Amino acid sequence: MSGLFSPRTRYSTWRKLWLNLAIAEKQLGLTAITDEAIEQLRAHVTITDEEIDDASAQEKIVRHDVMSHVHVYGVAAPAAAGIIHLGATSCFVTDNADLIFLRDACDLLLTKLVNVIDRLSAFALEYKDMPVLGWTHFQPAQLTTVGKRATLWIQELLWDLRNIQRARDDIGLRGVKGTTGTQASFLALFDGDHDKVEELDQLVVELLGFKFGYPVTGQTYSRKIDIDVLGPLASLGATAHKMATDLRLLANLKEIEEPFETTQIGSSAMAYKRNPMRCERVCSLARHLTGLYQDTVQTASVQWFERTLDDSAIRRVSIPSAFLTADIVLSTLLNITSGLVVYPKVIQRRINSELPFMATENIIMAMVQKGQSRQECHEKIRVLSHQAARVVKEEGGDNDLIERVKNDNYFSPIWDELDKLLDPSTFVGRAPQQTDKFVKVTVSAALAPFKKYLTSEKVELSV
Repeated sequence: MSGLFSPRTRYSTWRKLWLNLAIAEKQLGLTAITDEAIEQLRAHVTITDEEIDDASAQEKIVRHDVMSHVHVYGVAAPAAAGIIHLGATSCFVTDNADLIFLRDACDLLLTKLVNVIDRLSAFALEYKDMPVLGWTHFQPAQLTTVGKRATLWIQELLWDLRNIQRARDDIGLRGVKGTTGTQASFLALFDGDHDKVEELDQLVVELLGFKFGYPVTGQTYSRKIDIDVLGPLASLGATAHKMATDLRLLANLKEIEEPFETTQIGSSAMAYKRNPMRCERVCSLARHLTGLYQDTVQTASVQWFERTLDDSAIRRVSIPSAFLTADIVLSTLLNITSGLVVYPKVIQRRINSELPFMATENIIMAMVQKGQSRQECHEKIRVLSHQAARVVKEEGGDNDLIERVKNDNYFSPIWDELDKLLDPSTFVGRAPQQTDKFVKVTVSAALAPFKKYLTSEKVELSV
């Protein structure tokens, strides 16, 4: 991703745009453009470090980035020096290049996102049957399974996949529109031939590998396009933050942890610490990512008429930053999902501490089936439940509700059924079946177009 937004890629893309503009103009009859000019432009389409330095020096003189690169490209391709940028305005290269970067950056994110989804889906299937205490309001609730909980993260990631792909496919090219979007300069080049100008616009769009160009623009493409693209990235940030926060809470509960190397140090003072630093990194960067979306909204709202220049500086910061941030968030999630550690015994112990309370309804139903009064049984179990809760909350002891049931002769008709009534697998509903179908049907269909991008390669993170 850093290579895509590097100066070399940016300025080489400008040159690619100038080359294809010249090719299209020559193809449509502009005799001033020679074969030699085209060949020289093509031979130097990738800018060198020395040429970047030369352009920087030239920009200090002319105070114009595009014209400095026109000059340097002309030095490298002298036969084309007089026709580079013919009929174009600066936004022909700057805006069209930005649209290329938006499209290609989405492709890079999609590649990583599908691998995060794929690895998390494998985790969900592996643990689809493992009961775990569910939480609502971060208070103990009905059981779910480890795998089912993972599907909640996956579902949001699938929506991010859909949104980024949709935004990517909606990106067109600005094409050749001239200084205020009227194509007046190109109409002059082709002696008033409107058809030739339309052909030129379409040909440049096709040469640059786009399916369509925007039919109307000002000097720039509408900055609402940036909103449409960065919106899904901000949404991805929200997904990543929620998932990483859940994992941080689970690490505190000692039920699930992110990968932790054998030589990793959690704290300089507390040697026992295993801090969830990867998930903390995701949360930190995700907050930054969601905030960058506001840059696009504010910028689009203050564009005057055909254009103003107060969009330029902020877009050079916020757009690359958004994609670079989303990229490292996904890299970190890929690392995390490749090595999640589950602690079944801790999970079972927590279930055991809460399940007796959750099983009270099952106990009542079983007693009713044995001919007992529901109301009488309800009162009996209520009293025992409060006694057990007092032991847990006031004395710090274990939940002994089941022992109290076993010691109360009233419940003797179901003593031999208690183990079955307390089997955690009977409290998870359809969680295993939901997980299995979701991964094998919904996820499989969503990832099918991306199969060639799936990899088992381990992602290493820098410190």
